[in-house]
Amino acid sequence: MRSPAVSLWMDQVQHLNTVRPSVTQPLDLDVAIIGAGFTGLWTAWYLKQQAPRLRIAVFEARGVGHGASGRNGGWLLGRILGMEQMLHGLPMDEKRALLNVVQSIPDCVEQVLLQEDIDCGYRKGGVLTCAARYPEQLRWLHEELKALYAFGYSEEDYRQLTVDELSTRLHVANAYGGMFTPHCATIQPARLVLGLAASLERRGVAIYENSPVEHWSAGGMRVAGHPVTSRWVVPCVEGYAAECPPLGRYQLAVQSLQIATAPLSDAQWDEIGLHHGEAAHECSHQVTYFHRSRDNRLVFGARGSYRFGGRLREDFQLSDGELGLRRNLMLELFPQLAEVPVDYGWGGNLGMTRHFRPYMLCDERHGLACAGGYGGEGVAAAYLAGRTLADLILERDTLYARAPWVVRGRSLFQALRRWEPEPCRWLGYSAVSAVYSHEDAVLNNPHSAPWRRSLARALASGVSHLVSPDFKAG
Repeated sequence: MRSPAVSLWMDQVQHLNTVRPSVTQPLDLDVAIIGAGFTGLWTAWYLKQQAPRLRIAVFEARGVGHGASGRNGGWLLGRILGMEQMLHGLPMDEKRALLNVVQSIPDCVEQVLLQEDIDCGYRKGGVLTCAARYPEQLRWLHEELKALYAFGYSEEDYRQLTVDELSTRLHVANAYGGMFTPHCATIQPARLVLGLAASLERRGVAIYENSPVEHWSAGGMRVAGHPVTSRWVVPCVEGYAAECPPLGRYQLAVQSLQIATAPLSDAQWDEIGLHHGEAAHECSHQVTYFHRSRDNRLVFGARGSYRFGGRLREDFQLSDGELGLRRNLMLELFPQLAEVPVDYGWGGNLGMTRHFRPYMLCDERHGLACAGGYGGEGVAAAYLAGRTLADLILERDTLYARAPWVVRGRSLFQALRRWEPEPCRWLGYSAVSAVYSHEDAVLNNPHSAPWRRSLARALASGVSHLVSPDFKAG
């Protein structure tokens, strides 16, 4: 198995990447963006669309796409974390308008891809949620569908699938049923992030690599010993907030890990399905997700991790245990892949706020704008954030700028809730992980006594409430 420097995705586009300069002199700008990932690049792209004369530069500590933008699972999902909780209580017409904004993200991105001639393997095949491995997943799926319909979604947004209907799209072992939503596309994310960077450079936006920001505040920052003055400073660092103090107090790094098989034959894909660009995941408390890559690999992600103190992880050479856990989960769903080698393993850091939901903030008084806390649903959220931050900076009165996930008129430190100090965070994460793992082990054992199954479900349900986006989110 190969452990790439960044990811499978970045390995595939080495020939497209270019060496960009570092900061070597003082700069005076209109907008200084920290981070050359999706959030920073989309912000710059929409700023240039609306105000082409702005002097904009993007400062990246490593290389374009080094962070989550070059490491993610390749899902461009028409939703963001905690969306329903943030829209709850709004009038139905306003709620529907904002739902349309979020659900149309894949289509909006496709328009940019066509405009900028970016080939990132875009396929809008929707998402399949499968209830598999144990029957409780079907109960959870029914409960989720009921809640989605009560919120205001229709069957055009989320449709229940019988076992037979699911099997026409996806073949997983021990399937009990499924659900389908059309609001998702799959992409090769490294091609998108590098394509955006090239597009910005053609428009006159400077992108500096290997240029870590040493200090930032209202009015400017210091990069590689050189002062940078700017009307707007825009940190877009997501999982790397610890490197951009004091953001790390409000946005913690957690890790997500993935594997990718060797390319599969057409016959092997006939045994799996996923012929139309679908993404898929399992209906459980612990994350398990997968899709078919452009070069016919099964890309499979599962579970996460947290390091004491919110420390970043830079070495993503997967251990035998990390590889084995994900491969075993993959084989539970697809036992026919038992003889197929795993070619790649990698991971990335993503950001999580204490409210367990994303934010997009504009502090007009101090000239600061930022976004983050995408919690693993970041490809689409970063697009939404970039477009929203551009509207906020340019003082455009749009639906994007009026959304409930937007914070205006308050500083970052007034708007966001601090994480608890250690060891509380590590103990909390470890407890949640242990409860979810115990539930999965008990329910996945067909010989578990009914009382054990009920107790495991009850414990996990209570924990799920504690970490839901609307818990103490006022």
